Amino acid sequence: MYAIVDIAGQQFKVTKAQKLKVHRLEAEEGKTVELANVLLVSDGKTINVGTPSLDGFRIAAKVLSHSKGDKVLVFKKKRRKGYQKLNGHRQQLTELWIEAILGKGEKFDASKSSAPKVMAMKVAQPVKKSAAPVKEAAPKKVAAKKAAPKKAAAKKAAPAKKAAPKKDDKK
Repeated sequence: MYAIVDIAGQQFKVTKAQKLKVHRLEAEEGKTVELANVLLVSDGKTINVGTPSLDGFRIAAKVLSHSKGDKVLVFKKKRRKGYQKLNGHRQQLTELWIEAILGKGEKFDASKSSAPKVMAMKVAQPVKKSAAPVKEAAPKKVAAKKAAPKKAAAKKAAPAKKAAPKKDDKK
């Protein structure tokens, strides 16, 4: 069984027990939402098509998390004019778990949810500083062993250069 549903202006083909990333929805993580704008429902034998949507059909979905998509870079340039501009954008997304496709008069029991557990991220708490300054223990000085001085390597004697005889400038 599958359905085609309109979520935030986009159409998605959904089945039961499916993860789906859509544009950000105003719902808390862990809450169940019902999507009422169902355009088509198929159970394998019959296909119901709405004009434009089907009355009575809904999609039960659980909000797993809110996140951001990949960064998209937009680069604009006009040649020979010295104009260039670089823009970045990250789309805000909501991850949904499709619980059930509900027909006319059906109700969803949230206690029978098959969704994965929602992992809430912990926000780091700022470290509180006390009013009185705390003296830290000075690091212990460790006596460093002095390395024995290295003996200079014996240098080979360079051949002595003969001094050039001085010329008299007298003529």
